[in-house]
Amino acid sequence: MIKRVGVLGAGQMGNGIAHVFAQHEYQVCLYDIFPTQIEKALKTIEKNLGRQVEKGLIPANSVPAILERITVVKDISGFKDCHLVVEAASENEALKLDLFHQLADIVNEDAILATNTSSISITKIAAAAKHPDKIIGMHFMNPVPVMQLVEVIRGLATSDETFQVIADLVGKLGKVMAVSQDYPGFIVNRILMPMINEAIFTLYEGIATAEDIDKGMKLGTNHPMGPLALADLIGLDTVLAILTVLYDGFKDPKFRPCPLLVKMVNAGYLGKKSGRGFYSY
Repeated sequence: MIKRVGVLGAGQMGNGIAHVFAQHEYQVCLYDIFPTQIEKALKTIEKNLGRQVEKGLIPANSVPAILERITVVKDISGFKDCHLVVEAASENEALKLDLFHQLADIVNEDAILATNTSSISITKIAAAAKHPDKIIGMHFMNPVPVMQLVEVIRGLATSDETFQVIADLVGKLGKVMAVSQDYPGFIVNRILMPMINEAIFTLYEGIATAEDIDKGMKLGTNHPMGPLALADLIGLDTVLAILTVLYDGFKDPKFRPCPLLVKMVNAGYLGKKSGRGFYSY
């Protein structure tokens, strides 16, 4: 039974994952290599809990207990007694392989290791661990406390038991599961990233302004947010990383990243988190 959950990475996704587990009465161990990121994450969680209170989603008196369930650990060895560890580090294959190799030497044999990767092969990540049958993809959507969907991805070696534990867990978190085969981009990003990339090409080729591209998709197809604003929210470096995985994985030119996207990432224009992307923040 899962009672204690480790969250590896306290960025945009990690703090949301920690928030949701703590809200649903799981003990959470949170770690990030950057102490300032931990401080920022805890403030973000408290602020987002406040928003839930304002909307009447949770009672105000539940907030202190939720925050108390989150413990900051000093290093990766703090996950030793966790029943589940969810890795939410940057979308970098080499980094994830290294982290799973380290985690395999720290956690108990029956612990499940999940990755929040949005595009990288679960099978390849599992090959870096001692017990590949305990490795699974658990891709939350951003922002995690708000979005209902969790993509669950089985690697080639993922056991039926591991899959069932995670399937049950998704329901206990008040989320809805979509099951994907282990191919680049899974379901959501396989469809979403080419759309965002095409919107960037539309801007790159001078067909329309960023504002009109987003207006067209919001008002013409009833999307809640335009693709360029969404790219800024996700992070242009993350968008580029996912498109690169798709392009390398399928060798299909339809996934080639737009040169404008590459140029913006090289310039450090990463979207909302850097203060500048397709829009200024």
